[in-house]
Amino acid sequence: MGRYKIMNRKIGMICSVINITAVICFALSMLIGNNFISYFSSMFIAFSFVPMMCAYAYFSEQKRKLAGYVSSAFAAMYAVIILLVYFAQVTTVRLGNLTQQTSKILDFQQFGLFFSYDLLGYSLMALSTFFAGLTVKAKTKKDKWLKRLLLVHGIFFFSCLIVPVLGIFEADSKNWIGIVLLEFWCIYFLPISILSYLHFLKIREIN
Repeated sequence: MGRYKIMNRKIGMICSVINITAVICFALSMLIGNNFISYFSSMFIAFSFVPMMCAYAYFSEQKRKLAGYVSSAFAAMYAVIILLVYFAQVTTVRLGNLTQQTSKILDFQQFGLFFSYDLLGYSLMALSTFFAGLTVKAKTKKDKWLKRLLLVHGIFFFSCLIVPVLGIFEADSKNWIGIVLLEFWCIYFLPISILSYLHFLKIREIN
């Protein structure tokens, strides 16, 4: 049984490291203006985020399990939407000869339907981190910071959900505004990934 506990802890740690790497790649790709790397790294943020949230659920106390399960469910919904959006960008949009109307729908850069889906995905991610924060029993200073960051990240749910409804971003919107907002998100989320790794690192057994 102890061997499986170690394996589960390693899954949380490894996925946290992948998440850290993907967030850094995402931030750098936006600075150099490489959309392919940006989309590809976003997919790996999703790939690693789901098992990372599942690890929070697995290692939580019994009385906090429901919050962990809710976090995992929202993480899965986030990943499905995000992977559909970005897989379309690195395949159909990048390789296809799309009509103007189809491009307006599928091309993330034109702030159409798939851009709105993207923000919906990140609103679900915010809900996932909020419920993950409820599972953390903060005893150390690092875990207290982790819990705060996870809970406060939940606020992004409202902004990501409302922005597409209000139609703030349009095809002729300035790209630098979106880049600044996403870089801010990277700066905020990176400590969550790092502290998640440290959180799983110190776990020795199921509470």
